Amino acid sequence: MPETFFDQFTKRAPLSLADELMDKVIPVKHNQAFSKLVGFGDLMAAAQKLLRPADKSRLNLGEGLGIRPPLKWAGGKRWLVPHLKPIWDKHKERRLVEPFSGGLAVALGLLPGDALLSDINPHAINFYRWLKRGLTNKLAMQNDEDFYYQCRTRFNELIKADKATTREAAELFYYLNRTGYNGLCRFNKGGEFNVPFGRYKSINYELYTSEFKSYKAIFANWQFVVGDFEAVDVRPGDFLYADPPYDVEFTQYAKEVFAWEDQVRLAEWLAKHPGPVVLSNQATKRIVALYKKLGFKTRLLDAPRRISCTGDRTRAVEVLATRGV
Repeated sequence: MPETFFDQFTKRAPLSLADELMDKVIPVKHNQAFSKLVGFGDLMAAAQKLLRPADKSRLNLGEGLGIRPPLKWAGGKRWLVPHLKPIWDKHKERRLVEPFSGGLAVALGLLPGDALLSDINPHAINFYRWLKRGLTNKLAMQNDEDFYYQCRTRFNELIKADKATTREAAELFYYLNRTGYNGLCRFNKGGEFNVPFGRYKSINYELYTSEFKSYKAIFANWQFVVGDFEAVDVRPGDFLYADPPYDVEFTQYAKEVFAWEDQVRLAEWLAKHPGPVVLSNQATKRIVALYKKLGFKTRLLDAPRRISCTGDRTRAVEVLATRGV
């Protein structure tokens, strides 16, 4: 007799997620809709859908668009999800690996059952790890300049005291991200957060903090790691999506700089992966030429500029480079 949805899921899902799902799956474990599901990726996606009231959550972006990311992020790729989804749907049984996970727009847009998400920014990763653990907000957030700089000072004190992985640091990072200028995430060479106050008329902190619990179920089978892209533990069958810092002058959101040599190093590393690979970047002539030379198929897309120091909201052109898809 073939295994049911319930049998397959409880064997392979994380224990915490399986336990939480138990009461919701048992009454419908013989439902025909579940019996038609094929593969663990679909099982995880169905489980996550059961665990979160997606139709009622204010984080839901609508059918096929996924979940709203918890952080504001310069260069976020939510607009790119409709272009990526047809590619991903052919490989959704695979593990999604992102060496530049950033604000999680792509992961939360595609909602893979299994994911390895890495970034060089340890503070973003710490925040995601705490969300996965069930973070609830205890900070009385205020859209106030004096309070903002007090929190920024406290956050930098935690960094200096080697306490950047604490719950307090995660809460402060979220507050600074939502309240700082244009949602930028910028650090000086000493590793200190130095984004100025944002001067927004109003900020709906509660929209996200009240829904933190929704991310816990989504993140259940996702792993978050910090480090350089070459340190990511990629398996041959992984679906690899890379969105590195743009090949433009402003590329520093961590204390490390992503130079042209790093762009070349990344392209060569991606080209060695035997599984499907997708890359997005600013479509500079040298980036397009680099990926074409390495055997990638390329196409150009108009991309809205989400954040600009000059307030320019005109469209930029990005390249989508694919290999093995």
